[in-house]
Amino acid sequence: MDLFEALHTRRSIRAFTPEPVSEADCDTVLRAAMAAPSAGNAQPWHFVVITDRPTLDAIPAIHAHAAMVTGAPMAIAVAAELSLEKYPGFGYWTLDCSAAVENLMLAARGLGLGTVWCGIYPRPERMEGLGKLLKFPEGVTAHALVVIGHPAQEFRRVDRFKPERIHRNVW
Repeated sequence: MDLFEALHTRRSIRAFTPEPVSEADCDTVLRAAMAAPSAGNAQPWHFVVITDRPTLDAIPAIHAHAAMVTGAPMAIAVAAELSLEKYPGFGYWTLDCSAAVENLMLAARGLGLGTVWCGIYPRPERMEGLGKLLKFPEGVTAHALVVIGHPAQEFRRVDRFKPERIHRNVW
């Protein structure tokens, strides 16, 4: 799929078929995620691929708006190893991990997969809950959860371009 087609047709998908995501597709989206830019090229991200049904089913207790995960074959937790930051104290890890999430989601769209980004950061109860569920080591913090699978709903093209939001040189 053309990059611009993926950009303009990527939507949050909350209904999935039971078909599992192939290892090849999982590898492709993770490689895309790790191709993201990061501050100082720190690449602080880690990814936990979750296919274990009891673990997936436990997630809504941590994040009530992630209920769709119970009908999905996979989710990928995105976390940061804070000791890898090149510029500690500025929170660039959040930008780094967000860029990785977007790359992952666009790659998934290119493969015909659906995703939805469930925000974990900056909610402490979600960050701690997901970290505990997935047994994150000390110094690793949760950023996001991407639910992924074969969509059971259509991708729709929506034009979100708003020229009134573009300013040149000054506001």
